[in-house]
Amino acid sequence: MIAQYRDFWLGLVGVLTALAIWAVWPLEKKLNLGLDLQGGVHLVYEVKKDQLPAGTTMLDAVDRAIEIMRNRVDALGVAEPVIQRQGEGWIVIQLPGMRDPQKAKDLIGTTALLEFKLVSEKPMDDYTNSRTGEADPKKMPADLELLTGKDPTERYLIEKTQLMTGAALADANPTTGELSSVVVSFKMTPEGSRLFSDLTARHIGRRLAIILDGKVFSAPVIRSRISGHGQIEGRFTWEEARNLALILRAGALPAPVQLINEEVVGPSLGRDSIERGLKSCLVGTGLVLAWMAFYYRLSGVIADVALLLNFLFLLALMAVNRATLTLPGIAGIVLTMGMSVDGNVLIFERIREELKSGKTVRAAIDAGYQRALRTIIDSHVTTLITAGILFYFGSGPIRGFAFTLFWGVTISLFTAIVVSRAIFEMRKQYESLSI
Repeated sequence: MIAQYRDFWLGLVGVLTALAIWAVWPLEKKLNLGLDLQGGVHLVYEVKKDQLPAGTTMLDAVDRAIEIMRNRVDALGVAEPVIQRQGEGWIVIQLPGMRDPQKAKDLIGTTALLEFKLVSEKPMDDYTNSRTGEADPKKMPADLELLTGKDPTERYLIEKTQLMTGAALADANPTTGELSSVVVSFKMTPEGSRLFSDLTARHIGRRLAIILDGKVFSAPVIRSRISGHGQIEGRFTWEEARNLALILRAGALPAPVQLINEEVVGPSLGRDSIERGLKSCLVGTGLVLAWMAFYYRLSGVIADVALLLNFLFLLALMAVNRATLTLPGIAGIVLTMGMSVDGNVLIFERIREELKSGKTVRAAIDAGYQRALRTIIDSHVTTLITAGILFYFGSGPIRGFAFTLFWGVTISLFTAIVVSRAIFEMRKQYESLSI
């Protein structure tokens, strides 16, 4: 079939080669590098099991936390972040290219539980220690709590009844308030607007505390009915207001999380990894090319051409799919380069056997390809199944290795069966064969 449609296959290979060159030029702008290659931040969080909401399982809480963290990370503009479960209650976050770990922690790990509660009208001194100003457990009733403000010196006596939460928010944005102060303006959902309107109408003249993660950010007096808009004041800088608005838009985590591990991978370490990875690729590929040309002579050169096209097609596929290249991914590429000549080796050995049996060069090549085809497909399919299982059940670096291995083997199957055969078919007469 390949011999019959030789010109078609040669044309297809030419078109694919041109597209691949276009796809990978310039490669550094089209290929994302993982945390281990360009540096960044590696964080591990643990969802606090003892503070899960009633009726919420750890599995549901972690899944919800991952979704919210992903929304927050997306707002940071980090390319190809890794956010995944580890074990029962851990969440691993990798942010390639991130240079400010504190900013990442402030945005990702904040619970962001927004609550609306009333400030008590009772005298605060009746329930606090006169010497320390802290809440006196013996005096504090069950329906009240003492909370601090954004400034730790500020204290508020708050009624524990939760009137509304941040779940009613539809949007939040930083803006400028009175006297050019920076505030966070929020907008309620239709249902939240109705509840907020009823709430403010019932408590005109009372102070409404806006509480975020147990701290009172502002406690304005309700002057009239408020529909679906409001503001959070707190002597913010513009950056703080922007980050708070981002967190509120993404939603509150279902339970508090604790940072249990933090690593910062420097760009110099990443550059060293890239240099070592490239060196291993060049050395491995060079040795394979040299051995094939030495052992199989002209036929080995043809296999080398197929190998180089295999490498080019794989890089192009990764660039088009914006795949993230990691050290395990480089290992997959190196392994693929070694495996990509397997098909050609099987074919060449079959051709040698046919030549020894007395067949002509043309007949030997035809027989060699036909009889080696099943073995080539079997060996490649078993590897593809393994790579597919690794990609489906693996995570992070394992998926990167499986991706390059899967597509590298798939492309090598094409180059072994189609490319090298099409090059053989370019010769009109098979009077001799260097193999």
